Amino acid sequence: QVQLVESGGGLVQAGESLRLSCAASGSIFEINRMGWYRQAPGNQRELVATIITSSITNYADSVKGRFTISRDNAKSTVYLQMNSLKPEDTAVYYCYVQCRSYTHISVWRDYWGQGTQVNVSS
Repeated sequence: QVQLVESGGGLVQAGESLRLSCAASGSIFEINRMGWYRQAPGNQRELVATIITSSITNYADSVKGRFTISRDNAKSTVYLQMNSLKPEDTAVYYCYVQCRSYTHISVWRDYWGQGTQVNVSS
């Protein structure tokens, strides 16, 4: 069993910053890709950023230059530093982890957090 716990969401004004955290726990053998997705009301869930190593990252065009994704492998944690927030960043942000567990060590599986709300007022 693998669990993801997200934190750091909240209500801020445009131009301010937030830092999201997601810690993975459970019978984790190895983590490959980690990332963040978001979903605004009435919209499809969309990619925000993913990371495999510090030099292998992927960002949505809408957040490039403003958001930074990072990870701490020792803590099995992924972070999303969000600067210069805009009202259009308002959404539920979901943590994503692709990992292998001790119970199914040969199988890569995808796990999702419950989501954390980010509201940016104008």
